[in-house]
Amino acid sequence: MYTQKNGSRRWQHFHSALQLAVQRASHKWTYDDFKECFPLYVEEDKNGSSTFNSIGEYIESECLRDLEKLFEDYNVQENIDTLHRIVNEAKERKAKGEAGTDVWREDLEPRVATCARTVPLLEAEAARLRETLATMQARTSRVQSELEETVKATEDADAQTSELLDQLDTVLENWRKIPTDKIEAWTVQTLEASQPSQPG
Repeated sequence: MYTQKNGSRRWQHFHSALQLAVQRASHKWTYDDFKECFPLYVEEDKNGSSTFNSIGEYIESECLRDLEKLFEDYNVQENIDTLHRIVNEAKERKAKGEAGTDVWREDLEPRVATCARTVPLLEAEAARLRETLATMQARTSRVQSELEETVKATEDADAQTSELLDQLDTVLENWRKIPTDKIEAWTVQTLEASQPSQPG
């Protein structure tokens, strides 16, 4: 059940040491120790040694199962492998005599070392956000100018419509002032004049 997955040497040592510690803890008592502590139970139960061994194996398997769950929950192997990789890279840099800007020194505050690594990332993210903001502002300006043009066109159309309605009101008012009996007489006269005369 408790399998050692492939990983760094550091992970394998940690994994093996933990497995050994669990085995020793769960089988720390021998059957003779158990007999000394619980003599009455051992006298009554003739299969006491097999029960004792079963209990030890159960404790071991439960501990290992719980550890596996913790390893999965907290990505223990991945984190130890990452630590192993970082330590090896540091050893290689030290052997080559290389020193990075964020390498730990005794006179270096942890805050400064953290800033050396995080500030460039934050600056890159800030630049990306500024670029996004500039793009959005340009788009907003374009939409605003289009909206202003639309509003102006609507206002011009409203003004023309209002002017036409005013002219129509004036025409209608003038039309109502014209005497209708003269128009009717003129219309009848025009119709009669336009009809051909019929032979009598």
